[in-house]
Amino acid sequence: GSKMPFLSVPKEVAVGTAMLGVAFATGMLAGKRYPSLVFGTPSGMIGKNSPLRQYILDHSLREHPILKKLRLLTADHPHGRMMVSCEQAQLMANLLKLIKAKKVIEIGVFTGYNALSMALVLPDNGQVIACDINEDYAKIGRPLWKEAGVEHKIDLRIKPAIQTLDELLANGEAETFDFAFIDADKESYNEYYEKCLHLIKKGGIIAIDNVFWNGKVLKPRKDDLAAQSIHRLNEKLLRDARVNISMLPVGDGVTLAFKL
Repeated sequence: GSKMPFLSVPKEVAVGTAMLGVAFATGMLAGKRYPSLVFGTPSGMIGKNSPLRQYILDHSLREHPILKKLRLLTADHPHGRMMVSCEQAQLMANLLKLIKAKKVIEIGVFTGYNALSMALVLPDNGQVIACDINEDYAKIGRPLWKEAGVEHKIDLRIKPAIQTLDELLANGEAETFDFAFIDADKESYNEYYEKCLHLIKKGGIIAIDNVFWNGKVLKPRKDDLAAQSIHRLNEKLLRDARVNISMLPVGDGVTLAFKL
């Protein structure tokens, strides 16, 4: 997830969800060219304390009780803001069901909310290859993976994700995965994307998180390597004939790339 402040909405539903529409609020994009944009003005922006934001959550979130438990545990963590938004995790779980996914890669696990969300919808012989470099964060979620009865589906690999992806490729697992979620260090996004594209089957999906980077992609500063990296990948994806794409204003922006 993105490193941004928590949303302070009622019922604690949106803890960890990144604020949307920063760019639109500033008028840098929404101005006269997009007068009818729903979140084109501060008053209509789907962001912090937005009644519409709360309405979306109240009328669409169906959160497993153990997911909720892990989300609230993560909220107490000093870096809790890095957690993927709950409605985004739900969207990805629905996509996994839609494509009948069995093998999934997650790059950036944190406390394991999204790994748990995906494992819950995978078949009993399904597998999430969960890549992270920090075991301490994952220790928060692991007991809840077990409590939910899905720990056997989550293969946590604590090492640089590039190494894990290279090992999967060397092991002959190219084009055997159904889905990949990229949400780790932004400077490596392009490399993660390219390796995942080899590992994913045709018809599979790669979900790329934080593609708005809190609006900083509009005018990336020279010293902001993360914003530059994401912006470059966003531009590349627009022209990448290997995939169909949808960039969605969910969380801090997520792009879905469907492998052709």
